[in-house]
Amino acid sequence: MAADPYTLLGVSRTATEADIKKAYRKLAKELHPDRNTDNPKAAEKFSQVTSAYDLLSDKDKRARFDRGEIDGDGNPAAPFGYGAGGGGPQGGFRADFGGEQAGDFSDLFEGLFGGRGRAGGAGGGFAGGFGRRPQPKGANVAYRLTVPFTDAATLAPQRITLADGKTIDLKLPAGVESGTQMRLSGKGQPGPGGNGDAIVTIEVQPHRFFTRDGDDIRIDLPISLSEAVLGASVRVPTADGAVMLTVPKGSTSGKTLRLKGRGFHKKGGGRGDQLVTLMVDLPVDDDALVEFVQGWKDKDRNPRGNLGV
Repeated sequence: MAADPYTLLGVSRTATEADIKKAYRKLAKELHPDRNTDNPKAAEKFSQVTSAYDLLSDKDKRARFDRGEIDGDGNPAAPFGYGAGGGGPQGGFRADFGGEQAGDFSDLFEGLFGGRGRAGGAGGGFAGGFGRRPQPKGANVAYRLTVPFTDAATLAPQRITLADGKTIDLKLPAGVESGTQMRLSGKGQPGPGGNGDAIVTIEVQPHRFFTRDGDDIRIDLPISLSEAVLGASVRVPTADGAVMLTVPKGSTSGKTLRLKGRGFHKKGGGRGDQLVTLMVDLPVDDDALVEFVQGWKDKDRNPRGNLGV
């Protein structure tokens, strides 16, 4: 019998999406194979909680599970009254709802069994198709893939090696972020009903000077005093490579310039921007600059006057 996904994640059936995600992240961190190299049971448990999260994070699958239509592995649940001790159709199965015979519910069984359980239909009535339970698929296999920041921003293909030694190139989805899961159909463990799936959880690496702000990318860009005062055209790094940026004359530290379409790909299409914050970098021990400022008439101006200080 498939394990209850709520029990595996340690959450109640009324848990919110945020509660489920929080519980999964805690368990995934504790059970990750990289942290439990000498504990194969932890790797098995990691795969189970990942499969449970995959089911409960999908609104449609969660609703179907709550209604009893599928089990914890996502497979169709056994019909009511069928199974061990339940009396199959050849054992005199009858459904009595206010005196109605089971045969009167042919539309219901047609929906459940694709027409094979219809009285007088293909398969010769109930016994022809009602006893064919779907075979379970193999177990899902969990993977964690670390993706460089710039690759996530540009959706560069990522190569991953599966448990069977085969390598495949993954196409990252728009809006990818740490915690994004990708399902590789049929790349899991074999089973009577076919292979399970591979569930790949993405972890986006931090960058040494880029930071993410939603779909935008931010960077602090040092500029010289002369570039700030006189204006200049300077090179600035982006996730796609360096580009030229015009620094307006009279720029000050904290001024932010926008590079359109240089951010992360959005789920709905298009890309975010890159926000470049200028930081004026003054030279150290520059006697000429000190002498200039001492004789500069602006040195007595209070730039904090609008703050009341």
